[in-house]
This record gives sequence, structure tokens and C-alpha cells, in this order.
Amino acid sequence: MNTKSLTVRLLQIGASLFIGLNSSLAIADTYPSKPIKAIVPFAPGSTTDQIGRAFAAKMSETLGQPVVIENKPGANGLIGADFVAKAPADGYTILIGTNSTNAALKSLVKNLPYNQDTAFTPIGYFGSAPLIVAINNDVPAKSLNGFVSLAKANPGKMTFAYASTSQRVSSEMLASFADIQMTGVSYKSGPNAMTDLIGGQVNMFTSDFGVSLPQVQSGKIRGLAVTSLKRSPVIPELPTVNEALGIKGYELIAFFAAFGPAGMPKDTVLKLNQAINNAAKSKDLVERLSANGFETQAGTPEALGQKIKLETTKWAKAIKEAGMQPE
Repeated sequence: MNTKSLTVRLLQIGASLFIGLNSSLAIADTYPSKPIKAIVPFAPGSTTDQIGRAFAAKMSETLGQPVVIENKPGANGLIGADFVAKAPADGYTILIGTNSTNAALKSLVKNLPYNQDTAFTPIGYFGSAPLIVAINNDVPAKSLNGFVSLAKANPGKMTFAYASTSQRVSSEMLASFADIQMTGVSYKSGPNAMTDLIGGQVNMFTSDFGVSLPQVQSGKIRGLAVTSLKRSPVIPELPTVNEALGIKGYELIAFFAAFGPAGMPKDTVLKLNQAINNAAKSKDLVERLSANGFETQAGTPEALGQKIKLETTKWAKAIKEAGMQPE
């Protein structure tokens, strides 16, 4: 090849690289160019669903494209999480994840269909909320201490409902701290479990504020305590579990965040993170969700990644101390 031909060839290669680079940048600049699917791994009406829909609506305003919620409930969130883990990493399928899907399942399921530590890209943190310990109105106990006494007098006869990891672990932890035996009853969704608690099919349900607070306030069930270290300003008359039982160290907070499949483009992650942070700082969203005990908190994808590592260790410890075995 002569010098002239070599020069022409090098120019062609350079032009191709330039076009390819600009095409990649153009793709990044135009994201999102179509609706984004946000998978909620729990049922419609659940707290995760309520929080996911509130954030999705606000994120749409920043991104200029609809963020469409799709519910894929079942197996404590595993079904929805697995769907996202195996989706294309293009930013058009994300997970509204929780402590169940992104911290605790690793310690509860022997053979997860994905590697919890590597299957997801952390995108953005939404916030957290405590749970309310509540019982059916016909249970003859007016306090958590009274319920514990009933459970001690009837080992294994008191039942508790759960539809998520936080709901199950909180009840198992309570049983461990109070040295009582209860029987767990699994439900596909929090609203279904709440229906059975109101109807008396189960005795106790420790659930997210979004599901339980309206029922406690309307008198359909009896609230006994909150699972945080401090009383909730939303329902300050309820003591903490620690106060109610005269113990220390009981705390269980549910958190919510967005994740994508592993390997998402950095620019895409940052655009989604900005939309989430804008939502978390939105006055009307904060006011709406704080009424359900939810506290928003903006943050970076890196901070969420570090939080997930800490939460995974924390939940593994809580699950072990509650005497729960992987299934």
C-alpha cells in the first residue's frame, strides 16, 4: 500500500471512529427516548407500590418520558427482582427495590436465580419507613406486653401474617426478643394480609405504615407499637417496641430504592438518579409520603451501593438472630 492509499485508509478509519463515538454520545444524550418500565415486586396497594407510583410520577416530569409501574408480586419480591436482573441493561427496565429484594433475600433463599451482590446497578435511594405492630380487635390484649403474655400462655397458637421480608423478619425478631412462639402465615400481598387481620383469620400483622396506618386510625385494628428506635410523629401515641417491652436493641426499618440490571451505562444511571433526587426533594411528594411515616432521602448511586452492602450484613444478622433458616 503506497503512502497516499495509507493516508486515505487512516482517514476512513478515523472518520468511522468519529461517527461511532458521536452515535454513542447521541444515544446517551437522547435517553430516555421511550417510556421506562418500573417493576414493583409487590402487589398493587402495597407500600412499595404506593411509594413507587409517587416517585414514578415525579421522575416522569424530570425525564420527559412516562415511568410506567408494572406489578410483579410473589416470593417476597423475588419474582420481580429476577425479572429486572435478567432484563436488558439499557435503562428502560428498573426495579423499585426494598430491603427484601436487595438485602435480605440472600439470607432467606438457598438458591436465588441471580447473584444478589452483582445482579443489579444501584441507581438511587428513595427513603425509609418503620412498621406498625398491630393485632385484630378481638384479641384480648390492649398493649404489646399484653399480647406477649397471651402468646406465652398459648405457645405457637398466636398467628402472624407476612407478605414481605421486613414483615416476616420483624415478627420473628419480636418473637425472639420476647421469648415467645408464634406461627407465621404467608400472603402474596400486604393488602390481602390486612384483610385477614381485620377479619380475624390471623392475630397479628407487622406491616408498613402505608398498609396499616389507615386501618389503625379508623379503629379496624389495634396498633400496639412501632418498629423504629423513636416514636413516629405521625402516630406518637404508639410506643416503640423497646419502650413497650422494656428492652433495648429492637429496630426494623424498611427502605426503598431504584435498581437496574448490572452493567447499565453511567450516563443513564446519572439521569435516573437526578430524577429520583428531584422527586425526593419535591415538597408535595414529601408531604404526601410523610403522612405514611415515610422519610425521603436523596443520595448518589455510589452511596446506595455502599448502603446495600451494610444492609445486607445487617439483615443477615437479624435473620440469624431470629432463628430463621434459608429455604
